[in-house]
Amino acid sequence: MDVTATFPKAHGPRRWAAALLGVLLALTALPALDARADAAEPYDCAKTEWPWSCLAECESGNDWDENTGNSFYGGLQFQQSTWEEHGGLKYAPRADLATRAEQIKVAEEVLRTQGWEAWPVCSKRYGLKGRVHVVQRGDTLSSIARRFKVEGGAQALYKANRDVIGSHPDRLEEGATLVIPEPGKSSA
Repeated sequence: MDVTATFPKAHGPRRWAAALLGVLLALTALPALDARADAAEPYDCAKTEWPWSCLAECESGNDWDENTGNSFYGGLQFQQSTWEEHGGLKYAPRADLATRAEQIKVAEEVLRTQGWEAWPVCSKRYGLKGRVHVVQRGDTLSSIARRFKVEGGAQALYKANRDVIGSHPDRLEEGATLVIPEPGKSSA
């Protein structure tokens, strides 16, 4: 069968071959584009400033200057009274006007007084419960375990916080939030 007979002169075999070549090249490029799309890693809130990034992801979509007019402000959705009662005014008039770091400092104060129940839905989503400690300069796992009378000592404290501490339990990061294991409960 003569292919040229089915095309008008303006669309002869050369144009048809060029179009076919273009389609074939485009099809071979699709897997490469798909591979690049797969290579982009999804945002993992646990990798940055655990647990605050995860709470902010849950509370406000990780929008630290969130103000939707619902009386909750900032990445961690502070009520104005909570912001004021926990020292927020030294940073900004409202949480959404403060930096991420300033909001986290206030959140650490809220955590000390209210616990994870200050963020009931989101703390439950990430399994945040019980007592916590924000690492201060000079803290060690042993000193924290003694202070909180952790059954199993530093080793149990490390086991409960391995994801936060990483592979070097002797190098605690100042400001890291550690979960204190509840008495009589072993950590997984």
